[in-house]
Amino acid sequence: METTSEMNVLRPRQIVAELDKYIIGQDNAKRAVAIALRNRWRRQQVPEDLRDEIAPKNIIMIGPTGVGKTEIARRLAKLAQSPFLKVEASKFTEVGYVGRDVESMIRDLTELAVKQVKDEETEKVQARSREIAEEKILDLLLPPPPRRSTRSSPSQHNDMASDTATVTESAAATREKLRRMLREGKLNDREVELEITQQNIPVVEIFSASGLEEMDVNIKDMFGNLFPKKTKKRKVKVPEALDIIAREEAQKLIDMDVVTKMAIQRVEQSGIIFLDEIDKIASRDHMHGPDVSREGVQRDLLPIVEGSTVTTKYGMVKTDHILFIASGAFHMAKPSDLIPELQGRFPIRVELKPLGKHDFIRILTEPQNALIKQYCALMATEGVHLVFRDDAIARIAEIAAQVNEKTENIGARRLHTIMEKLLEDISFEGPELQGKEIVIDAAYVSQRLDDFMTNEDLSRYIL
Repeated sequence: METTSEMNVLRPRQIVAELDKYIIGQDNAKRAVAIALRNRWRRQQVPEDLRDEIAPKNIIMIGPTGVGKTEIARRLAKLAQSPFLKVEASKFTEVGYVGRDVESMIRDLTELAVKQVKDEETEKVQARSREIAEEKILDLLLPPPPRRSTRSSPSQHNDMASDTATVTESAAATREKLRRMLREGKLNDREVELEITQQNIPVVEIFSASGLEEMDVNIKDMFGNLFPKKTKKRKVKVPEALDIIAREEAQKLIDMDVVTKMAIQRVEQSGIIFLDEIDKIASRDHMHGPDVSREGVQRDLLPIVEGSTVTTKYGMVKTDHILFIASGAFHMAKPSDLIPELQGRFPIRVELKPLGKHDFIRILTEPQNALIKQYCALMATEGVHLVFRDDAIARIAEIAAQVNEKTENIGARRLHTIMEKLLEDISFEGPELQGKEIVIDAAYVSQRLDDFMTNEDLSRYIL
């Protein structure tokens, strides 16, 4: 049974520490996902007869937008090297309505897992495919000598054998010299002619009802087998030719049956699906109009979360042990508005706190991908040294918190709009500011943004 090495090594405390590098606060949510991830590893260690009985501990994250719900799930999946899919629950409709079928998310997740495993397998055969590509490029640069007729007298045959040996030695020496030049990049400007395989598949547009999303793909696969492959000759430079041939050879070295088997196993054992906006399909007290469809989506979703078998183009995929992380603001609805059976399949509930000024200061400076670090790195590419004073960072955080209070609270996303407006002139004039140091202090922040703060209509549309 496949388990990722990361899950074997990382303990819940270490998982939280890794998440802390990118996400500020929200300790309860981090602890919940760390436990859920560790429980997967624990399940693999229990006796086999009990292993299938242990259900995943699905999670509902409750909190406003922009507080880190999606980022926690995405970072967790990256940490565990798991197939990860983010879907919006509001995009699905009950079977019979126009829209996406809930089973399509399992097909999408399987597609992602196949690509993930295929990339990993390609990486493993990269060295071998590169060697083959190198040999083929050398064949193009130095074609092997033509074979001579074997009909000759014994004396002629000996002379020819001697000549052939001399030619072979000379060709081998020339080939090795070319190989050295190729590896040193001295042949990068040379062009070679390649035969590139092309497949002419007619364009087929499928307008299908719910549940038939895969028909388009299957018809393309069918046509791909029916129509013959064509080759086209192209002249390309040596480095590009190496890449093209290496890619083709890597495809030949990979066993797609093994890739598919590994991918399905990975989906079943370590797949993570992030169901965003689950509050939008929560039905209220009244049951008419669109709420009928909302409850229908929940009922369609239930067997997937409980554990069922979904047909994909790669085979049957069981959903029993896929981890589902649902999230929603739950302003208009409550988790208790979900149908009872679905509520029971999400045993862990965590509430994420709204972000304030202090959180924004930390978000701007502490994470490895902090916004301040990003903008400094971007301007450094133009030779501009950008310096943010502490009072400027505090003022940016204060403005973000105030705008969130006065208008719509979009959490940390507000920092992106404020930073773009703040640095608009510097970003535009960047090429002319090469070699300069620009200091951003509280006075500069106020000069750029105070007009928008005092005018509520402006702040609503600009910030």
